[in-house]
Amino acid sequence: MTGVAFGERAAYLGRHDALVVADLHVGRGEASTVSLPVGEREDLADRLAGLVRRFDPETAVVAGDVVHTFDRVTDRSLGTLAALRDVCEANGTALELVAGNHDTALASAWDGPVREEYVLGPADGDPTAPRTVVCHGHEAPSAAGDRYVTGHVHPTIEIEGDRRPCFLRGEAVHRGADLLMLPAFTRLAPGVAVNDMRTGAFDSPLVADADRLAPVVVDPDTGDAGEPLRFPPLGEFRELL
Repeated sequence: MTGVAFGERAAYLGRHDALVVADLHVGRGEASTVSLPVGEREDLADRLAGLVRRFDPETAVVAGDVVHTFDRVTDRSLGTLAALRDVCEANGTALELVAGNHDTALASAWDGPVREEYVLGPADGDPTAPRTVVCHGHEAPSAAGDRYVTGHVHPTIEIEGDRRPCFLRGEAVHRGADLLMLPAFTRLAPGVAVNDMRTGAFDSPLVADADRLAPVVVDPDTGDAGEPLRFPPLGEFRELL
């Protein structure tokens, strides 16, 4: 899968000049007794700002589950989303929101568009770039693409008792198209260990053969200097553990 640079819980699609994150679950801190060392808003905004500075993307796309609660979006959550938009706009980056299964109330509360999916086509100067569809992954997208970028599952891998957020990538795994699944951007979600998960457990119609999905882990301690850790596909990876 070419043209993808991995950041901490984010992917940069260089041929589209687009940064993609998924599963912010804004407002989860309000609904939980668990708190981060800093507030939810500051944590999300600071980490997004670091990614925007690093990659300087034209567009930043949130691939669904932008907010956490299904029935309403609180003023505090809207303030956090506005702060994230300010981070992007300060860099000249457009922020695009894609709806996930949690986002049933988002379109009526947010003052910008909320899309069912976001299509990244061939970029200026790169007419051969793949057609990439960014969607949440809880249901099949209506748009056809050469590559799908999703969230929804919150994948992690567990190695010697240590659970780490991971990406899952596979070539020609959904209707002949590539698939890139992102970990949750929020650090309040524990994530789902995919080590022993079979296809049906992923609860996503885009996962037709989980054994062909290969984990990628970014070590947050190494920053930009560290290379992502790439593992064999899950069908082989299970045999190594």
